[in-house]
Amino acid sequence: MVEELLDRWRRVIGPGADELGRDLLHRWREPHRQYHTTDHLRAVLDAVDVLQHHAVDPAAVRLAAWFHDAVYQGRPGADEAASAHLAAQTLPLAGVSERRVQEVVRLVELTASHDADPSDADGAVLCDADLAILGGEPQEYAEYASAIRAEYSHVSDTEFIRGRTEVLRRLLALDPLYRTPTGTARWAAAAHRNVTAELDLLSVS
Repeated sequence: MVEELLDRWRRVIGPGADELGRDLLHRWREPHRQYHTTDHLRAVLDAVDVLQHHAVDPAAVRLAAWFHDAVYQGRPGADEAASAHLAAQTLPLAGVSERRVQEVVRLVELTASHDADPSDADGAVLCDADLAILGGEPQEYAEYASAIRAEYSHVSDTEFIRGRTEVLRRLLALDPLYRTPTGTARWAAAAHRNVTAELDLLSVS
C-alpha cells in the first residue's frame, strides 16, 4: 500500500517531493492510530476521485486530503490546525505555488467542522470525501466506530460517550450533511441511518 500511495502522491505533486511524501506516510502509520491510518487516507483519496468533477482545484483537494490528518493526537481543532501548519511549512519547499498552498491550508482547517459554505466547491469535495465512511455498509461503519473507540482507549466510557455523542449530533445537524450532489446521492441516506443507530447504541451504554 505504501508504494501505491507514494505513486498517487507523485501524481498530484510532481517529481522531487518523495521525502515529504514518505514523511507524511510515516505520520499516517503512527502506532497510536487505529482509524486515522493509511487506510483512511486511501479511502479519502478514492472518494475525492469520485467527487473530483465538482472541484475547482482537484489537486489542492488531493493535497489537503494528504495533510488533513497528518498530525493526529486526538485533539479536535488543534490537530487540524497543526496539520494545516505542517502543510504551510512544507509545501512551498516542494515547489507548490503560494496560491495553492493557501488553499490547502484553508481546506485542512475546514475539516475541523466539515461545514463548507455552499459556494465552496473544493471544501465540499474534501469534507464529503472525509465523511464518506459515514455512508458505508453497516459492517464497514461498525468497524469504523470500533476503530474510533480504540483511538480513545485512554478515555473512560463515560467521557467517550459524551464526546462521541456530541460529535455525531453535530454531524447530523449539518444541513445538508454532504455538500455535493454526488455525495448526497451516494452516502446521505445510509449515513443518517448509521449515525442514528450509533447514537441509539450510545444512549443505552
